[in-house]
Amino acid sequence: MRLLKAARREPVDRTPVWFMRQAGRFLPEYRKLRERHSILDLCADPELAAAAAMTAVNAFPQLDAAIVFSDILQILIPMGIHVEFVAGEGPRIRNPVRTSADVAALKPVEPERDLKGPLGAIRILKRELGSRMPVIGFAGAPFTLATYLVEGGPSRDYARVKSLMASEPVAWGALMSKIADSVGAHLRAQAAAGADIVQVFDSWVGALGVDDYRDSVLPWSKRVFTSLGTPSIHFGTGTAALLELMRDAGGDVIGLDWRVDLADARRRLGDGMAVQGNLDPAALLLPRPQLERRIDAVLDRAAGKPGHIFNLGHGVLPETPVENVAATIERVHARKLS
Repeated sequence: MRLLKAARREPVDRTPVWFMRQAGRFLPEYRKLRERHSILDLCADPELAAAAAMTAVNAFPQLDAAIVFSDILQILIPMGIHVEFVAGEGPRIRNPVRTSADVAALKPVEPERDLKGPLGAIRILKRELGSRMPVIGFAGAPFTLATYLVEGGPSRDYARVKSLMASEPVAWGALMSKIADSVGAHLRAQAAAGADIVQVFDSWVGALGVDDYRDSVLPWSKRVFTSLGTPSIHFGTGTAALLELMRDAGGDVIGLDWRVDLADARRRLGDGMAVQGNLDPAALLLPRPQLERRIDAVLDRAAGKPGHIFNLGHGVLPETPVENVAATIERVHARKLS
């Protein structure tokens, strides 16, 4: 399978390609599912989660991977957190974690008991897909999950979480330890269920400076990655200053967003690291000739060297034309590598 070979930095005939949020609001089939079911209902039901994941596979059979349909905040629910998705606002935490007592109250996660939705969905996808393509599992990284727990939802400045990190290091360490242990257990359970590779989403870690990342995030991200026995992708956005530290934290593949030059990032990371990315999601809104030039620029910077997985720098935007996703897969696969 191309994607797994690329993750191991082995030569492939064509660059593998998949998309974050490839099963999402831009697909009519997915929107039909959402008309009848909430996000949390989709995530909690194995059959529904598998059906949601398959909307992308059925729409784009040339994809090089399927990714289980889930949400990074799902793991917080069995920890005792009340998660809601509010229309027009996004996720909201109704009992945020702000004190040492709040941290102490967080419960450990037992994936086979608490996260049957994604684990069951992975098993269904493996049965349906067989050797056709690998299945990607995923979870949120400790820091990104902590941002939601402490801020109570999305944030622009992450002031609360930065304050807790700096002023309450003992509480911060306890919080990150609990999250890291739960995330590691969840990812190992996904691998046991059949996930061929897992991605750790540290979507908001770009809000941090180098010192804060090194001292207050890296140890717990590393705890997650060192606990895994399956190939892994370490993804973040706004991470141009953090790439070497993310490499040190772990993962076989480092996800790159569109703010970094792919060739320069590969030089910084070294020959032992594969990379994923890094087309701007907004490029998928462009007319096809302009889109193809953007795709070619990414492939040119990858230079055909082993260890590149084509993806966006973040998820597919809801307004993306379906035909542009198909055109991107076609354009990436049109370039032969060997």
